[in-house]
Amino acid sequence: MSLIQTHEVHLKIVNTRVTRHGDYRRNIQGKHAITINASLNPYRFLMTLIHEIAHLVAFEDFGYAIKPHGIEWKQTFRNLMLPFIRPEVFPSDLLPYLARHFKNPKASTDTDAALSVAFSNYDLNPPQENYIFELSEGTLFKIYNGKIFKKGPKRVKRYECTELSSGKTYLFQPNAKVSFLIADNAGS
Repeated sequence: MSLIQTHEVHLKIVNTRVTRHGDYRRNIQGKHAITINASLNPYRFLMTLIHEIAHLVAFEDFGYAIKPHGIEWKQTFRNLMLPFIRPEVFPSDLLPYLARHFKNPKASTDTDAALSVAFSNYDLNPPQENYIFELSEGTLFKIYNGKIFKKGPKRVKRYECTELSSGKTYLFQPNAKVSFLIADNAGS
C-alpha cells in the first residue's frame, strides 16, 4: 500500500484480459495508472502489481528512453520485490520458483513456465483446461479465441503447433492453457 501511496498510483482492478495480467500507464498530465486483472490469485496479483510499479519507478529513475523490460526495469523489479520474497508473504513451495525467476526477471511471469504453473496451484477458480506440455504430440486443441491447433514437436522451450484452418505454424509456451479436443491417431 505504501508503494501505491508514495507514487500516487491510481489502481484499478479490471475484468480478466487474456493477453495480460496488468499494465502501467502514465497519462499526459503525468498521473500514474495501473490496472490488474481481478481474477488473479493473491500471489500472482502481488507480483503483477510490483511488476507494474517497477515500470513507474524505473522510468522515473532512469528516464522514459529505457526499454520497458530492460536491465533498468529488471534491477528495479528485483529490488522492489525482494522484501516480499519470504515465507510470511508467499507459500514456501513458491519461494524457490521466485528466487530462480528473479535471477533474470522476464517481461511476463507466463514466460517462466515453471513459475506460472506453480502460481496456478493457488488460483481461486482453476479453469478446466490443460497445459500444452500435458498434451501428446498430434493432439488437437482449442485456444481462448476458438482457433484449433495440432500440437507438434518441442523446439528448445516452446511447442510448434499448426493452426488447422490456415496451416500456419505458431510457437506456444509449455504453460499455455488450452482446451483438449482429441488425439490424432494418425500421429503428427
